Amino acid sequence: MTDKENTIGVNNPHDKVFRENYLDPDNARSLIINALPERVVKLMDLSTLEICKDSFIEADLSDYYSDMLYRVKFRDGSAGSVYVLFEHKSYYDKYVHLQLLEYMVKIWRLHIKHNNEDSVSLPIVIPLLICHGRRQWPKNTVRFTSLLTGPVGELSGYIPDFGFELYDLFHFSDDEIKGTIMNRVVMLLFKHVFDPDFQHKLPDILSLLKTLMKKETGMQYLETVLRYLTSVVSEDELSLEQIKDMVEQVISKEAGEYIMTLAEKLRNEGEIRGEIRGLKEGIEIGITLKFPGDIDMMMVMVNKIEDLDTLNKVKEAIKTTKDKAEFLSLLKRR
Repeated sequence: MTDKENTIGVNNPHDKVFRENYLDPDNARSLIINALPERVVKLMDLSTLEICKDSFIEADLSDYYSDMLYRVKFRDGSAGSVYVLFEHKSYYDKYVHLQLLEYMVKIWRLHIKHNNEDSVSLPIVIPLLICHGRRQWPKNTVRFTSLLTGPVGELSGYIPDFGFELYDLFHFSDDEIKGTIMNRVVMLLFKHVFDPDFQHKLPDILSLLKTLMKKETGMQYLETVLRYLTSVVSEDELSLEQIKDMVEQVISKEAGEYIMTLAEKLRNEGEIRGEIRGLKEGIEIGITLKFPGDIDMMMVMVNKIEDLDTLNKVKEAIKTTKDKAEFLSLLKRR
């Protein structure tokens, strides 16, 4: 296999399939039930589970789109809610606590802002970290204080401390991975994607999709999986023809034929993404030359645009706009 563990960043395929799958409340609920301790789950009324999504994310957090935040009420009717923060890592990150803590502080600040009250109480935030690295997450590192040196015990009153719930797939057998079908499919893909014999384990994972094919959205699930596979596995390692043969054997002839239709669609999308990436690079150069002090802020807005025609207009506008205010006004209308 290629060195997929080093494929990091918000646009990596692991993050994409993770986000897509857990935007579905049923899959999110399934993950919470199977990944959090039973004593914690018992406190929650999971029928009230809702994703906070864009309404709760600040602009400067928009790039961390693999992070997902759910809100759920307490089972006993207690005031307030608990937030469950999903985070995913395909590699060991010693300082993940800092990322989680930053996110938690911003959640609390936004909670205060949204409630517009000086005396509002802060909600509990439970960070849930799903990991599928090539090695197990080191033991005794889930507490923030594991990062610190010195007389931590004596100075504990001055030290913020919290822990995250770790769901490390390294420790689970395939049979121990439970939940909705797509929850199992995604977790099993994550668990085995770095294995040298991944292609031999893939048919059993794909066979789980057979039940979902009976639904109207069945082919969408298959597309989600294919997008992931074509992003993490090279054609030399596992060809589309091999994936097609596997799908025909374990799901159906129709599903196998659909694989090739999807492959053509993905190729076309790849060409368009390449054009979009090239345009954005050109726009960034243009902004750097004309508005050098505002490149970061402007590129945050540009990077949200995924339409070729709009990007071409933005690129042309860099040449024609008279000043920064006029250019920003144009970006805000996009």
